[in-house]
Amino acid sequence: MAVLRPFKAVRPREELAGRVAALPYDVYNREEALREVKKEPLSFLCIDRAETGLEASVEAYHPTVYQKAKELLDKIVGDGTFISDQKACYYIYELTMDGREQTGIVACAAIDDYLSNTIKKHEKTRSDKEQDRINHVDICDAQTGPIFLAYRSEEAINQIVEKTKAGEVVYDFISPDVIRHRVWVIDNIDDIEALYKAFESIHQIYIADGHHRAASAVKVGLKRREDNPGYQGEEEFNYFLSVLFPHDQLKILPYNRVVKDLNHHLPESFLNKIADHFLIEENDEKPYAPDKKGKFGMFLNDKWYILTAKSDILSDDPVKGLDVSVLQDHLLTPILGITDPKTDKRIDFVGGIRGLKELEKRCHADMKVAFSMYPTSIEELFDIADAGELMPPKSTWFEPKLRSGLFIHKLS
Repeated sequence: MAVLRPFKAVRPREELAGRVAALPYDVYNREEALREVKKEPLSFLCIDRAETGLEASVEAYHPTVYQKAKELLDKIVGDGTFISDQKACYYIYELTMDGREQTGIVACAAIDDYLSNTIKKHEKTRSDKEQDRINHVDICDAQTGPIFLAYRSEEAINQIVEKTKAGEVVYDFISPDVIRHRVWVIDNIDDIEALYKAFESIHQIYIADGHHRAASAVKVGLKRREDNPGYQGEEEFNYFLSVLFPHDQLKILPYNRVVKDLNHHLPESFLNKIADHFLIEENDEKPYAPDKKGKFGMFLNDKWYILTAKSDILSDDPVKGLDVSVLQDHLLTPILGITDPKTDKRIDFVGGIRGLKELEKRCHADMKVAFSMYPTSIEELFDIADAGELMPPKSTWFEPKLRSGLFIHKLS
């Protein structure tokens, strides 16, 4: 069973929520983060990326960065920019993008569920990225960026959500990327108890996005258990901030690929090599977004091609059968020589939100060939996590992105 409990959120005043809410810290490089904070000083990015308030000579992972984050967090709570709820509540967080709604429940997940694999993972994490958020959470004594979790839709939960959404909304704003954000509070004791029991009946929850934040939150919790050997299990450090969405409301966009060169191949020989495992159809200058699994778009020398994987390279294995694996195993590695896409500087990844024109733009700038992908499905993600397997890097791109700063979970 899953333990998802209510908590006393620290959150912005209603009229400031739209200014505070910020995209996740890791979607920006340092220059982009600095521009965002200069444009909107109340953006929570100034805390999630506190180096934006320090001299450029200060390294992003320097201890003073985390001390700055704590200083700023204490300030916004102290000056009334944020309020602290006095009662443990659940929260409903709805995001609307291009007319499509997805509605999640903001709650605190148990680190023991993460450790027992009730909360399932599908990606590896990097120690350096983990350590950054460990420092941030531990020194700030708070979790500021929610983990994006998914679960198989449950009617009992859906009914409570819909009932709550018929009531008073506490936040309602449109962010600069034209996403509508709405938030409601569940503070009725009967609804809180019903929701808690409904989640107890769920046996698998999945990390959709935020593996590093989840791993970091868990490690901070374990560290505090060591520092407090008499802990009871109810302390806030035993839980981490999450937003949970039913699977049937989620949309995964493709994660496209661009490659810097043809690995010493001429275009003609490159196409001949591809033809061993893919059917090739010219699509001239018309951009191609694959319409089903096993098909890929390719942009090369100002021309689009449609690649269809031959049946002999398809697989029923949950990992090898992913389109990202098919492309990697039968084109990127053997033909383009990209054996480790996590570290090879010749490959880059472009989120599907940027569109196919971005692939053309990159090929006209710093890349030679681009591949448009069919998106991984939420069912494929669940299957891989259930099998205890890991997805290849950059397999999924979720939109819309959760905002940081709308809910803060204090650890003490």
